[in-house]
Amino acid sequence: MTLMIAGASAMALTADELIANLKKDFAPDARMAVWNVEAVTLSDGSILLNGKVDSKVEKDAIVKSLTANGVKFYDALKVLENSSDKPWAVVMLSIATLRFSGAHSSETATQGIMGMPLKVLEESDEWLRVQCPDQYIAWIPKSSVYRMTDSEYSAWKRSKRYIVTVYQSQMVSKAGGDATVSDLVLGNILEFKGQSKGWIKVSTPDGREGFVSKKDVKELSDWADQSFNEDLILKTAHRMMGSSYLWGGTSTKATDCSGLVKVSYFANGIILLRDASLQALTGKKIAASDWQSAKPGDLLFFGSTLKHVSHVAIYLGKGQYIHCSGRVKINSVDPSASDYLPTPFISISRIDGMVGTKGITTVKDNPWYF
Repeated sequence: MTLMIAGASAMALTADELIANLKKDFAPDARMAVWNVEAVTLSDGSILLNGKVDSKVEKDAIVKSLTANGVKFYDALKVLENSSDKPWAVVMLSIATLRFSGAHSSETATQGIMGMPLKVLEESDEWLRVQCPDQYIAWIPKSSVYRMTDSEYSAWKRSKRYIVTVYQSQMVSKAGGDATVSDLVLGNILEFKGQSKGWIKVSTPDGREGFVSKKDVKELSDWADQSFNEDLILKTAHRMMGSSYLWGGTSTKATDCSGLVKVSYFANGIILLRDASLQALTGKKIAASDWQSAKPGDLLFFGSTLKHVSHVAIYLGKGQYIHCSGRVKINSVDPSASDYLPTPFISISRIDGMVGTKGITTVKDNPWYF
């Protein structure tokens, strides 16, 4: 079916073209949006709008565009958002694996950590398709999360919570004891239940109670109120020196290159996008040739072009950077340096001063946490 765009007499678009144009605005990257929309032409010339999108905003835009252009259509388009009576899930393991499809044999996409809120989009018998706070979409086993209704989730966000601020810790059954309830890693979030001398009584999202050393945690709202701290970011990255590479890893136990960046910045309360190719599109851009003007904490990107980024590192200063390639290690972009690594270096992004711009948010300002 050929359609006229309202107010544009010289241009005609099909329903497919109208939908494709909206996809460019609402779902340009399949890693961060669900947009499986099909416009089937029926025998009477009308359109059957079929498939699924992740949000009502996206569906409303499609319906509005087709209506404005005089398209006769039947609406069978499914919205995944809020399609369940428990539309939220909170990771209840110290680290949980998310995959590109709902199968343990599927490739690892990313990781979630205890206390990370997830928006539930759809489910199968054993798996949930979820969206993470960085908007990344993947599948997680139901056994890794605690499901919540809207009211339960609101109560969790209002509760007093503590966040793990050390590299690794333990939640034990009694203050000063050594019987483990759960291992803990940097960034895990637990609900406050009380305190004993030197210990905080906490509970996991699924209600397991125990104690964590007071020196290993900080009250979440106080922690989230921190300002940009490049020293903390670099300290976190250095703490992972020598740890192994894991495709899809985004925790202190193991990371990939962009995971190291995410973990280091999250320690400073900053949420970056998941993949290096996504991170490269954010921040203040600096030419690779101007690396001598880079500041510690800037992100360095490597690959063939900006559209084909394959690696990311954190700049340390004096040409050196820390990155995860085989293991977390330090190399240099300075060809005269002994630790120079001859990898195609294509761009620099500065996060400092750009928090709040596209793709760079904070836990404090993210409504999924507060």
